Amino acid sequence: MDDLLRAANAARANAHAPYSRFAVGAAVRTASGAIFAGANVECASYPEGWCAETSALAAMVASGAREVVEVLVVAEHDEPVTPCGGCRQRLAEFARAGTPVHAADPTCVLRSFTLGELLPAAFGLKP
Repeated sequence: MDDLLRAANAARANAHAPYSRFAVGAAVRTASGAIFAGANVECASYPEGWCAETSALAAMVASGAREVVEVLVVAEHDEPVTPCGGCRQRLAEFARAGTPVHAADPTCVLRSFTLGELLPAAFGLKP
């Protein structure tokens, strides 16, 4: 999982969060083992930016991959930061209910969930 944390931290370092000042990085691992990372991107027309998980999924899809087997989200906060509702549904498009989703700070995983725990009645979520 260190490779996911490194990738998410590297992406987080490039986050564009001038309005919230809340930088987030995410990394997804595909069935082939490839890792795709993304950062949140805010814009002046807040909240019309996009989340780190969305950025990571976009990079994955652009590469031709379609199956997520593990997710890691990294942010600096007192509590573990999990994907927002929209990103949970986006992840469900490419993952299964049992897919692990890790919430981390920059140094380590704070808590792990399954996607099914985070989004129990998702549209189209595969068992």
